[in-house]
Formats: sequence, C-alpha cells, structure tokens
Amino acid sequence: MDKNVLKQYSLLVDFLAASLGPDYEVVLHDLGDSAKSIVAIANGYISGRSLGAPLTTKALEMMAGRLYEKSDYYINYTSLSSDNRLLRSSSLYIKDKEGKPLALLCINFDDRRYNELNSMVLKLCHPDAFVEKHLLKNGNTLPQEEREEAERFLNSMEAVTDSVIGAVAASKGIPVDRLTHEEKLDIISALDKKGLFLLKGAVSHVAEVLKSSEASIYRYLAKIQKQNGKNGQL
Repeated sequence: MDKNVLKQYSLLVDFLAASLGPDYEVVLHDLGDSAKSIVAIANGYISGRSLGAPLTTKALEMMAGRLYEKSDYYINYTSLSSDNRLLRSSSLYIKDKEGKPLALLCINFDDRRYNELNSMVLKLCHPDAFVEKHLLKNGNTLPQEEREEAERFLNSMEAVTDSVIGAVAASKGIPVDRLTHEEKLDIISALDKKGLFLLKGAVSHVAEVLKSSEASIYRYLAKIQKQNGKNGQL
C-alpha cells in the first residue's frame, strides 16, 4: 500500500477509535503481507493483538471468496476475543482503481460493559436465578457450530494455520497424524477454500503439520486449482 495512503488510513484508525470510545477496536490490515498484515491498530486490548499480527481466518475467507467483488464492506459478523467474548465485527474493503483489494479497515465492538449494565437493570426487577436462566446473553450462549465459524484473533501465521487445520480436521473427523493421500487432498482443498494459502509461509507450516514435503503440498494445490479452474490469484 502506498505510504501516503497508509498514513491517511492510519490516521483514520486513531480518529475512529478516539471518536467511538474504548469499546471499539479499529484495525488496518495491509493485504500486501497477509502473515504480518496489521499496520495500524487502536484499542488492541480488545482482541489481544498488536502491530504485525496476521489476517484472521474470516478475512482470509473473504479474500479467497472474493467477497470484495460483490460489496464494498462486510458488516455485523461474529468474532471471538482472545478470552472468548463475543464481538460484533465489520470490515471495509479498501480497493485500487481496478477494484483489487489493497487493505481492510476493521472495527470490532465489545459490548461487555453494556451487557453488565443490562444485567444490573434486569436484576432490579427479577430474581437473579430467573435473569441468569432466561434473560442474560453472553459469550457462552452462541451455538457451538457458530462459535467454530466465528472469527478468531491470533498473533502469528502459525497460530492461524493451526487453528484452520484443527477446525477442518475436526469437522471431518480425521486425525492429522494418520492421513491417507486422499484425506490430505481433502484437507488441503478445504484449507484452500478458507484462504489459508494466502498467508506467506503457510505452505511450509502445513507441510510440517501434515508430515508432507512442501513440494507435495504445491502438487496438491496445483491439482485442486486445476480442478476448480483457479489460477491462485486474488
């Protein structure tokens, strides 16, 4: 991303955070380096991330699915903080003149303080047990399948890769230490759909986890992309 553009959007990160308040994390991702994409962040304590953290699994899926071709933004999706609290997230695609995505401007809202206030108000007019059983909503109320699909904030390419591999393997009931050729192909196809290989260094780490060579992973990818008619480019 151009240095002047980066400077302006970094200023916007600070402006939005100062305007919205401490419950809003604002993040700027440079898509030129997916493995160390965060170039500006305000209120990073919400997700537990800092400068140089990679793209999230949700952002990788957005890029792999080319959602930026259908809209200029993706709003109000669920994410999880580092301590498993639910957040409401939204992302703006920053594009060049040809419509190619250059960066993401993301806002993650933590409503914990409002839920605590809501709890206090409800308990003024209901018994605590009734409120806790029937009325309170918190991070533990999200169905398990939705929690598994929620965006997670991680601080390294390896952590993102392990998270995606673990989720895919679990969904298919396949132990990663005893995979056949077809099972590896199946997992790599799922990882490709999730955009994992947009991360620099992901091929090497996937090869290590799946007990394969990097050359084998590239052969799997070439076969998958040929089958799908893809060229591997955004």
